[in-house]
Amino acid sequence: MAKILEVKYEHQADARVCEVAHKSQADLCWHEVHYPAQASGDAIWFMVAYANQASFKILRVKHASLADLTIFKVATPEEAGWNTKDHLLIGKLGK
Repeated sequence: MAKILEVKYEHQADARVCEVAHKSQADLCWHEVHYPAQASGDAIWFMVAYANQASFKILRVKHASLADLTIFKVATPEEAGWNTKDHLLIGKLGK
């Protein structure tokens, strides 16, 4: 289950992410759910408030060149998934 915490400082993050403008630019298309039990894999995210609840911590950056992962939020779980099939973070977000 991908339980994601957005942090404020780089040393707290597992990865730096950049939200891109188009689905085709993203390494990962993600979908947000409202309950922890709905989160699954790397692409279906439940946002948490505390570090001890998180499976993965992200720091948002403004430029894709600074990011470890580019992301795009999608409307449905069916659209969510990896575009970059050999990305180093595959299997890490929902560990």
